[in-house]
Order: sequence, then structure tokens, then C-alpha cells
Amino acid sequence: MRAPFEIQGQRVAPGARALVDVALPKLNSHTFLSMPVHVVHGKKDGPCLFVSAAIHGDELNGVEVIRRLLEAKALRRLVGTLIAVPVVNVYGLIHQSRYLPDRRDLNRSFPGSAVGSLAARVAHVFMEEIVRRATHGIDLHTGAIHRTNLPQIRANLDDPETDRLARAFGVPVLLNSTLRDGSLREAASTLGIRMLLYEAGEGLRFDELCIRAGLTGVLNVMRELGMLGGQRSHARETAPFVARSSAWVRASESGLLRTLVPLGARVQRGEILGFISDPSTGTQHPVTALARGVVIGRIQIPAVHEGEAVYHIARFRDDHDDVADEVEAFQLDCLDEAAALDPPIV
Repeated sequence: MRAPFEIQGQRVAPGARALVDVALPKLNSHTFLSMPVHVVHGKKDGPCLFVSAAIHGDELNGVEVIRRLLEAKALRRLVGTLIAVPVVNVYGLIHQSRYLPDRRDLNRSFPGSAVGSLAARVAHVFMEEIVRRATHGIDLHTGAIHRTNLPQIRANLDDPETDRLARAFGVPVLLNSTLRDGSLREAASTLGIRMLLYEAGEGLRFDELCIRAGLTGVLNVMRELGMLGGQRSHARETAPFVARSSAWVRASESGLLRTLVPLGARVQRGEILGFISDPSTGTQHPVTALARGVVIGRIQIPAVHEGEAVYHIARFRDDHDDVADEVEAFQLDCLDEAAALDPPIV
């Protein structure tokens, strides 16, 4: 008989599920605060996967991905254990902020400390209560406020096991991303826990395509790990495009940006991506690509200042002329294949 899963003194029996409130430091109003943790403990032994969202409190797509994930009928036959944390940075969610009240970035505060700053203490709780219990992890993110990201996976693709899971996720673009100091991925890697970071959409906004792609991707990874039965949800099995580097194009002038290229567009070095116009004189300044690649991120508001990041371009080792076509086909597939999972957010 498989042993129960224990967290915060609560025991979750095999074949059962539970919502556990993990205590966090109180608000300055003396209001008690907790991190909601959903545990689904399968009857059979298997991997322990954590799926987390809203480490940045204004990144909401992942919260909805986890809500839909917990409603998936496939979890009734789960092998192993799923730990789902829809809101890690509860403080940021309350204030619609990326950061914690101490103005620190939680994803630069891992592994944290029980006696450190507020951010360090929250990071420490998450590491001790969630990450250390897991064998694998998926962290769900969006772009910052007023910036949107093409659905993509960022991971250490030089590790064969991580690369396998990244490809199974099912998005057309993978970015081989280095580990940043203080990030959750770096802290998890020191424990031997393989992680994927899913980036899609914009802060403080729901994006239906990004949500559906994220849900499908998480289920695909769970099937790849042997936690769920059935086949991967995507019928299309085209290999993803792997980017080994990326860079932001910055505004050369201040003014109002008129963008010409969408997310997923393939661009050439020197190609005009948009124009920045002076609102007083009407003078226009072109914004050009500094390298060949695919647009994986973009600013969403027209008002920009000189030096501001406006387009994020992923660069590929080989010349993939069909990246843009593949991205467009992926977007159509996400909306078609997942239509039965939940009514769309419009």
C-alpha cells in the first residue's frame, strides 16, 4: 500500500486529494495569510510534479491553467503525485504587483532563508514545503505588465531529460535559457529537480490561447512522465524550433510606437519592425531588427521612451524559414483542440 502524502501536518491518502493552506508571514494589518496548495495523491507510485503560478503576483494566465488542470478528468487515474500551487506570491496578487511588499522579486530570492527578508522567507517556505517534495516542476509565467510573450518553454536544454520534457510540452519555440542567480529554476537544479518554465501572454491579463496551450502542455508533460494515460493532446508532431540565444531590440527614440510585426513573425536583420513617431512633429524613426530570428516578445502599449525594450527576438542556429508558419498553425491548433476543455475567455 502506498504511503500517504504529508504536508503541513496533513496526510493525503492514496487516491485522495486535498487543499492545504501553507502559512505565510502576516500582512502588516495582522491579517493572516496562506499559500493555497492542492495535492492530488495517486494510488500508484510515480513522479511527484509541482506546477506553480503567480510567483510574480501580476501573472495570471498560470492561475487559470491550474484551475483547469485540477478539473481535468484524467487526474482520476493519476500515477504519482501532483502538487499544484495556483498563487505563490499571494501578496503580489492582492496588490496586482509583480513584486512583494518589500519590492523584491520573488524569482530572484531563492532558495530563501527562514530569517531573511520577506521575499526570502516566502521563497524558503516554497522550497521546503513544495520543491523538496518534488521530482519535477513546471513554473507558469507571463510577460511583464504591458509586455506579451509568445507561448514558449525556457529550460536547460543541454540536459537530455529536461530537453525531452520541453519537447513534449508541445509549443513551437524552445529557448535554451541559462540559470539566473536566485531563480526558482536555479534553486531546484541544485536539488536535482528538472524544471520547465512556461512563458506566455501578458501580465494582469487572461489570454485564452496562452491558457489553453499551457494546460495542454502540462498534461503532455504528465503523460510523458507516465503520470497520466492516453496520448499527447496535439495531433501535430512537428519538432519545435530551439533558440540558443535571444535579445531585446530597444527604442532609439522616445515617442509613440506603431508596430508592424506580430508575435511569432520571422524577421531578417535590418528589417523594419515598426516606427516611433514624435507626437508633436510627426517625425518617424524606424525600429529595425538587429538579428535574424523570431519575435517571441513585444511591448503592448504605444508610448515608449528611448532605450525601452520593445521587441524580443529569439535567434536560431539554423535558418528555419517555416518558423512563422509553424507558430501560426500551433495557435490555430490550440484553439481548435482545446475547445471542449472549457468555454473560452473572450
